[in-house]
Amino acid sequence: MRPRPWQFAFALICIQLALVEADPARAADRQTTALFDDQGYRLDDFLAPVPATAPGAITLTTPEARAMHQAGDAIFIDVRPAPARPSGLPAGTLWLPPARQSIPGAVWLPNIGFGRLSDQLDAYLRSALERLTTSDPSHPMVLYCRADCWMSWNAAKRIAALGYTAVYWYPNGTTGWSRAGLRLEPIQPEPLDSSRAR
Repeated sequence: MRPRPWQFAFALICIQLALVEADPARAADRQTTALFDDQGYRLDDFLAPVPATAPGAITLTTPEARAMHQAGDAIFIDVRPAPARPSGLPAGTLWLPPARQSIPGAVWLPNIGFGRLSDQLDAYLRSALERLTTSDPSHPMVLYCRADCWMSWNAAKRIAALGYTAVYWYPNGTTGWSRAGLRLEPIQPEPLDSSRAR
């Protein structure tokens, strides 16, 4: 029995669709699209190579970040996420988050580098920035986490979008700082209710 013309055409279409789906470039495009929201914030896989620049921010090398730190005018903001309590711990179990080391004198605003912020976290960020800059949108701020961390990229982009005009992005973060032989010191996160406490 010979195949009918429509069966032949259908088979060709199926083969073409299979080839398109198997195309690695298209698969990479779909994967890349899923990593970002419609505003361009990275949503997942935060520990990955970052681009050379962040929208609205000036990129700093380690010597440039060190010079700004020594000048003392810029606010250094660590945006690494707060460690989460391990799931499955029995109720009442004492758990202490691991100690964090950061650039001396920095402020730790945890979780502000996620792709999407809850209303509470957005209010926390806005309030902290207003307090830290004394409501001056031109006050220099250096955003960082560790090397190859999209959270600092997201945070720099977000803060620039809020209207702050002196946003600096230090993509090497604590990794680059430490590798340059510069000192790190223990840091504690700013509490979510810090704006109300001060």
